[in-house]
Amino acid sequence: MEKLDDIDRAILRALQDDASDTIAELAERAGVSQTPCWKRIKRLEKLGVIKKRVALLDANAIGLPLVGYIRIRTNEHNQAWLDKFSRAIQTIPEVTECHRMSGDVDYLVKVVVSDVADYDRVYKKLISTVDMAEVSASFSMERLKETTQLPI
Repeated sequence: MEKLDDIDRAILRALQDDASDTIAELAERAGVSQTPCWKRIKRLEKLGVIKKRVALLDANAIGLPLVGYIRIRTNEHNQAWLDKFSRAIQTIPEVTECHRMSGDVDYLVKVVVSDVADYDRVYKKLISTVDMAEVSASFSMERLKETTQLPI
């Protein structure tokens, strides 16, 4: 991995704040001229530091106010199970994140749904994909902090 300098970090902070800013605005925020700013962004994209640029939506505004965290334990710890599970969660659009965990939970799955009935539909689809030893869920009552910005 190539080391990032202060200008790279300034550009990345600016992009995380608002990727729709023009090159001129990003360059000004990073303290460089437009051409070097554009070249650095292209280099950071090529290196995979910038994976993609997206629009962040308000889940409540589009009818998806319920965030659930599903804890999964499995008795099968093999590549075939993991491959099948990974393929399955890729097909469920309500799954926004999935992590293989350390500790007493094997997988933590974040889902964004409209209501409990919508969650139940996702749950049934999920449990029909692979054998699981234990599945439990908790729901977010309030978002105290939500960000996509990494600490640079």
